[in-house]
Amino acid sequence: MSRRLLAAALALSFAACPGPGRRDPDRPTAPATAGAQDPPVDAATVAAAKQALLAKHGEAHRARIERGVDQVASLWRVSDGDLVAFVGAQFAAAPADVDALFTRFESQFEQLDGHMLELQRSLRWHTDVDTGAQLALDPLLAAYDPGAGVAEDLFATKVAFAALLNFPLTTLADRIRDGKTYTRRQWAEVRLTGRFDRRIPGDILAEASAAEATGDDYIAHYNLWMHHVLGEDGARRFAKGKRLISHWNLRDELKADYADPDGLAKQRTILKVMDRIVTQSIPRAVIDNPRLDWNPFTNTVTAAPTAEIEADAPADRPTAPDPTREDDVRFAKVLARFAAERKADRHAPTAPTYIARAFDGAEMPEERVRALIVALLESPLAGEAVHEIGGKLGRPLGPQDLWYEFGGGDVPEAELDAETRKRYPTSAAFAGDLPRILRELGFTAEQARTLAANIDVDASRGAGHAMEARRRGDKPHLRTRVEAGGMDYKGYNIAVHELGHNVEQYLSLYEVDHTLLAGVPNTAFTEALAFLFQARDLQLLGRPSRGAEAERLRVLDHYWNTREIAGSALVEIDVWRWLYDHPEATPAELREATVRIARATWDRHYAPYLGGKGDTALLGIYSHTISSPLYLFNYVLGHLIAFQIEEHVHGKDAKTFAAEFTRMARYGAVLPDVWMEHATGAPVSAKPMLDATQRALRDK
Repeated sequence: MSRRLLAAALALSFAACPGPGRRDPDRPTAPATAGAQDPPVDAATVAAAKQALLAKHGEAHRARIERGVDQVASLWRVSDGDLVAFVGAQFAAAPADVDALFTRFESQFEQLDGHMLELQRSLRWHTDVDTGAQLALDPLLAAYDPGAGVAEDLFATKVAFAALLNFPLTTLADRIRDGKTYTRRQWAEVRLTGRFDRRIPGDILAEASAAEATGDDYIAHYNLWMHHVLGEDGARRFAKGKRLISHWNLRDELKADYADPDGLAKQRTILKVMDRIVTQSIPRAVIDNPRLDWNPFTNTVTAAPTAEIEADAPADRPTAPDPTREDDVRFAKVLARFAAERKADRHAPTAPTYIARAFDGAEMPEERVRALIVALLESPLAGEAVHEIGGKLGRPLGPQDLWYEFGGGDVPEAELDAETRKRYPTSAAFAGDLPRILRELGFTAEQARTLAANIDVDASRGAGHAMEARRRGDKPHLRTRVEAGGMDYKGYNIAVHELGHNVEQYLSLYEVDHTLLAGVPNTAFTEALAFLFQARDLQLLGRPSRGAEAERLRVLDHYWNTREIAGSALVEIDVWRWLYDHPEATPAELREATVRIARATWDRHYAPYLGGKGDTALLGIYSHTISSPLYLFNYVLGHLIAFQIEEHVHGKDAKTFAAEFTRMARYGAVLPDVWMEHATGAPVSAKPMLDATQRALRDK
């Protein structure tokens, strides 16, 4: 997962209005809220400002003057001072002056963006990267967002108003209507003023950032030692040392168990663990604890026999059995984030809820995203896919088969673990192999060297992520988990995914024409490009392609995986809608609502094919819902976008794949459909995936 969620999922952080501001002590500071004591500027003052500019610059500039003054006035408060004097000093009339102003904004904001990101990376270093035992101070440092007050500062120093005065501010509706006709410079201007379409106080930004950091830290430590998770019959089914983070590793272990003779029993155990996490009936003492045995079926806890305790078991974990459940900590984290976002709502008139800001950040309306999700879930192709899966497994399907892989399971994960651990005993070993990996993917030797030299690899404390750079001269960071015995296959698979993020992050910063366009339209696109790398992970281990059947299974995997996460994304959207309808909810009430919504969504879209009607809450398991809420729909979009891109590059050799990846990544942060039409010739759609799935199901 990309750390670009700091901008897209939060829609509130320094990434939206990046960089430090410096206050002049003699200048008034904008108050945190606009109320009766600090009203908006009156209409007569606005008219006077326009008239003064018209008198100075003439009728030829009327359209720009009226637009610019109105944009400034929409956020100007009486405490900001003399509006007429400000616009008189800051309006650029001559084209050469406008160009110089644009260039200055672009160069300075690159530095602001970049250095603020580097500061936050440093503050979060010991919570994000596995540097050994954490200090009690580290989560406090991680919760501090040095950029939280930047948006407020840029308004207080009037930098924001200078941008709004001179360049056009657009709505999402404007961009959807006109974006295809924008020049690259126009898109860059849109991104400049888009930073200032809301005026959210720094204390609220800081609260949102702290909630995100504490949620992240909570999830980063949510591990289960699987040797101590007992089966329904009380047997140990998992190897010593297997420590799985929720939800990522639990899900990936379940997928890998199809190749295991004891796989079905293991899968059912994992399902029970997931259910206990979502319903919060998991005993808190067993979380990240290899000194206690836990049977999730009976929900009993016992002291682990000394001979079964891991050699590297943390000494500070409890050893006495304690059945006390986690007590809705999971949902308290969500409510902390919700509370911060509600405070921001009144300061964002163009997107007055966190839901609206999440979809506004993605630049795809909720109605359109929901329609794409429903199209996937309601397609009758699910029945045909289930028929094929059942034939392969030779048994009726169950809820665990939500994570079935058409092309997976033919190689035992232990074999892949042994290979990746040998190749990559440390994160440095993976970093050293980057030039070879990139050449195998089709990048030229020179490009591979450049990319590898500009990506840093860190051992992740959590499941893994990519953290981009935001200024030229800095490097993207790749994080993946590396256990004591080396990087297992799960860690390697995540590392290849994150490498896709990093390559996009480098190309879309260093090789884009305007740094104001650095990045991609939304997080779904960087996920899509990362999926392209991840899909080639076995190829990079030297395992040959299996030809036409492998291609058919690839299509079915895309469809089944997208359909799986679509349900969780829909649940998350509906949970946040419930939250806004019940703003005073307690953690227990939120848990009950989440479980109810997850079960209802399962019953409608999954139970007819996988069973489990009435009691399956699996769609609430994703950890993103705690650490980065309203992010999951980006994965659905990412799968659809990745499929369209994969179809575009399918059948092309590695060199062409790399060239097309480079061409697409360099295009930058324009509107999603504009980007996709440039990349593939068509807007974002579920149809290519559904059409290809239908062919794959009928071409056995």
